[in-house]
Amino acid sequence: MADIRAFAAYRPRVDIADKVAALPYDVYNREEAREEVKNEPMSFLAIDRPETQFPDDYDMYAEEVYQKAHDMLWEKIENGVFVHDEKPCYYLYEQTMNGRVQTGIVACSSVDDYDNNIIKKHENTLAKKEADRIHHVDSCDAQTGPIFLCYREDAAIRGVINKIKEKDKPLYDFVTKDDIKSRVFIIDKDEDISVIAEAFKKMDSIYIADGHHRCASAVKVAKKRRENDPEANGNKDYDFFLSVLFPDSELMIMDYNRVIKDLNGLSEEEFLKKIEEKFDLSESNDPVKPQKKCDIGMLLNGKWYKLTAHKDIMSEDAVDGLDVSILQNNVLTPILNISDPKNDPRIDFVGGIRGLGELEKRVAGDCVLAFSMYPTDIHELFAVADAGRLMPPKSTWFEPKLLSGLFIHAI
Repeated sequence: MADIRAFAAYRPRVDIADKVAALPYDVYNREEAREEVKNEPMSFLAIDRPETQFPDDYDMYAEEVYQKAHDMLWEKIENGVFVHDEKPCYYLYEQTMNGRVQTGIVACSSVDDYDNNIIKKHENTLAKKEADRIHHVDSCDAQTGPIFLCYREDAAIRGVINKIKEKDKPLYDFVTKDDIKSRVFIIDKDEDISVIAEAFKKMDSIYIADGHHRCASAVKVAKKRRENDPEANGNKDYDFFLSVLFPDSELMIMDYNRVIKDLNGLSEEEFLKKIEEKFDLSESNDPVKPQKKCDIGMLLNGKWYKLTAHKDIMSEDAVDGLDVSILQNNVLTPILNISDPKNDPRIDFVGGIRGLGELEKRVAGDCVLAFSMYPTDIHELFAVADAGRLMPPKSTWFEPKLLSGLFIHAI
């Protein structure tokens, strides 16, 4: 039974929402973040990445940097940049990219559901990456970047979504510079709130699509506050974290491709011979974007190949059957000696949003080899999470990204 609650958000004034909304903090490196904030001073990225307010060489993890994030956020609230809804609501967050529409419910999800595996994971998290967001959330007394969750399509929730979008005027309606259209509606009628809450209560599984580190950080902040709160009861604001929940029917996972720095001491001829032990190999005059499972594109020395897995390396297992696992288990580990792709400096990952041209650019530059992958399916993600298993690193790439600064949950 999932506890997905309405909440009273802080959100930007309608006239400046498009200037405040920002891509997630981890999309940018430090230099890019500074440039973005310089170009748009109202961007929420200034709060998400408060080191942009300090000299280039300043310790971005210093206590005063996190305090700056707190001060900027609450000054903007005090000055009316953000407004506070009077009653707990749900919100609809609609995104349109290349004609494809996905509409999520903005809500607060339960820390206890995360611990009890009602909210299911498919990735491990790194303590070092968690530490920054733990400090940020704790210092700001607020969650500012929503966690991307998904659920199996539900008719009752769909009915409310359709009704609101047909009858109501959006709070926000704007297009960002990357040509993503965003619309936000408020769901404040008690009967609609009740329908949504009850529909989620009937679900025994909600899935993290993107944002495992932010989610784990929110949970750890909640546990820390429980320990220090003599009145902790499991029902405080800090016991819930900011989320956007999308139905599986609307989501698209893009390919997450691999580039490799060397051939592990092999000649091209030796490498191709080893590949042919596990895959059918054919040359291609055009870049190879796989069109079905168990097909992989490969770029070596400027030449594209199509790889088709032999049946004996295919698997019905939830994890081993993933295309990224087939590549990892039959090429990266045994041939290229890359057994720890999360930490091995010889491999890098390129999101499908960058296109195959980025793979060609990397192979012409700092890499010798690239693999283009068939995207992981959302129901493969569900199967892995339901089995309590983990995917290989960098198995999924979701687009579009959820904007930060449109919804803030004070804790």
